[in-house]
Amino acid sequence: MAGVPDFITQLGWWAVFIFLVGVLFFRAQGTYWLGRWARRGADAAAVSPHPRAAALARRLSGPGADSARRYLERWGFLGIPASFLTVGFQTMVNAFAGFIRMRWDLYTVAMIPGCIVGAAAYTLISFSLVKAWAHSPVLVVVGIVVLAGLIVAAFAVTRRRRSAGSSVRIPQ
Repeated sequence: MAGVPDFITQLGWWAVFIFLVGVLFFRAQGTYWLGRWARRGADAAAVSPHPRAAALARRLSGPGADSARRYLERWGFLGIPASFLTVGFQTMVNAFAGFIRMRWDLYTVAMIPGCIVGAAAYTLISFSLVKAWAHSPVLVVVGIVVLAGLIVAAFAVTRRRRSAGSSVRIPQ
């Protein structure tokens, strides 16, 4: 590939996999510890007379945190490695695991398989896209556009079905 140094293109999939395992491991650990730090700040802010501190404590309880809490309550430690197959939600699960002060050793043991599975998925997808791009860039672009269209259509259909079953009606 043009612009990519030869030593990188010659490394192979295993080097990308090992790199991604490391990235996912340190990112998840960092997110977990940020969650623990945020909990400590929220606990201090709850008793603080300062309005800014109280506002920060309120921000830590929102729909994303509620969703992560329900997920962890339902799936427990099994939910941590499964969350690595999602984008965005994984961050909330890892942060909330720290926020609820999940034991670090158990969290780390549950997180390692998630790092491996997530790295394998990202490696497979990235190498497949690179190979496909080398074969036909136009097909890759068309495939991505079609996939994005399907995702938007599925979201619209799901939203319409949910609102159709709702008892709340918008006056017309």
